[in-house]
Amino acid sequence: MPIAPTHAQRAAEPTHRDRSGGEVDPGGGTRATIAALLANLAIAVTKFIAWLLTGASSMLSEAIHSFADTGNQVLLLMGNRRGQRAANAIHPFGYGRQRYINAFVVSIVLFSVGGLFALYQTVHKLIEVARGEPDELLNSAWWWVPLVVLGLSMIAESLSFRTALRESDAQREGVGLLGFVHDARAPELPVVLLEDSAALLGLVFALLGVGLTLLTSNGLFDALGAGMIGLLLIAVAVMLGVEMQSLLLGESATPETTAVIVSALTQTPGIESVIHMKTVHVGPDKVLVAAKIAVAPTDSAEYVSAVIDAAERNIRDAEPICTYIYLEPDIRREPYRAVRGMAR
Repeated sequence: MPIAPTHAQRAAEPTHRDRSGGEVDPGGGTRATIAALLANLAIAVTKFIAWLLTGASSMLSEAIHSFADTGNQVLLLMGNRRGQRAANAIHPFGYGRQRYINAFVVSIVLFSVGGLFALYQTVHKLIEVARGEPDELLNSAWWWVPLVVLGLSMIAESLSFRTALRESDAQREGVGLLGFVHDARAPELPVVLLEDSAALLGLVFALLGVGLTLLTSNGLFDALGAGMIGLLLIAVAVMLGVEMQSLLLGESATPETTAVIVSALTQTPGIESVIHMKTVHVGPDKVLVAAKIAVAPTDSAEYVSAVIDAAERNIRDAEPICTYIYLEPDIRREPYRAVRGMAR
């Protein structure tokens, strides 16, 4: 029975594709990240100017939030770039996890620079209100500026969020936002989607805080708006940190990808079954596959070698992200019991 290619004929690293066969950006949503960066930078500057003119606490919290988001997008782009470096003797599986590291740093920035600062600003504003100090927003001739800035910011953030949603459509395949964030193996789009969602909700809190303060002449609402922004950012930072920690520890391929790999193996002539298999993402778009496959006890070493070559080619054809493949031939003995921690 012909078993194609030898080791020398194995395909080079392939183009990444989605389930429909279309090419997937291996950079992980670069367009969405750049769109978010530009939007956040412009928004941050306008919010900061609005705070300088009015002294509104919600505006300062939102300005710091937007500046933090801008820095986060820079971190994501840097991680993306550094993660594309080629493997070497020191890092034989490449630098793909650099993207996870930078995304984890993003969660720290959100928690500290965004969330904790907003809570600090809330406490500071509450103390001012309790002391009966004059409210800068209420006494400012520019009281209307925060309302305009927040309205324009909502438009800009909505456009950025729409870009991120469009970028993720091919990968989400009907999965909800939180489900996509939990299941995704590339960090950039989930981070941008979470940040944009938090930014839109934060703008609502800021608008409520500023608006109610202007309507009631009570600075307490401005302080509470800043506090809600802080709690929101801390919640998003914790969620993001948990997800990135899991990816840094090493997550397996998705169940769909695993099923495709098993199918590619079992459909290869000469392979009787898959005894057990392990997969792990060594980067968002690179998967390591280690499997023990059952072959006939009468097969020659030359034939088994050709079977392994064909199996590797079939796996890469079915799932191009399977960059590193290690197959061990064995003879199935019933009942089979894998080494502890290795059974599927």
